[in-house]
Amino acid sequence: MTKAFYPGSFDPLTNGHLDVLIQALNIVSKVVVGIGINPNKQPTFSFEERAELIGASLAGALPARRDDIEIVAFQNLVVDAARRFDAKILIRGLRDGTDLDYEMQMAGMNRQMAPDVQTVFLPAAPASRPITATLVRQIAAMGGDVSAFVPPPVFAALRNKQKS
Repeated sequence: MTKAFYPGSFDPLTNGHLDVLIQALNIVSKVVVGIGINPNKQPTFSFEERAELIGASLAGALPARRDDIEIVAFQNLVVDAARRFDAKILIRGLRDGTDLDYEMQMAGMNRQMAPDVQTVFLPAAPASRPITATLVRQIAAMGGDVSAFVPPPVFAALRNKQKS
């Protein structure tokens, strides 16, 4: 069984994140989705909310594979978290050349620290390439419609946050 680690903040999960997760499930048998917790940042959604939204979004898009993901929190180095969960592959999504430049540097550093963990780059679908969680948060905070950028459960959760 090949297991991958897909790290990110997922605050919120976007259609791009979901696309990469689905692609990852096409090449490995199990994906550990690692939600990075930064105590110096105030996220829009708690870890528990993000975990629930990831699970619900995958269940809506690919119900047969919902049990093939595990959602965990981590605060340490990505390679250390991958090892902790016995993942031999790191999944990284790419939107454009800027992402590639940054991710190549990270992959090189990670390989130096953990030669047993391989990085796999997965390209975002063309429709997802301009989407970032930061832009989604900003548009939602200003009352904009982000339904085209996030899965339905995330859209509903963002609308509920706006009402609060």
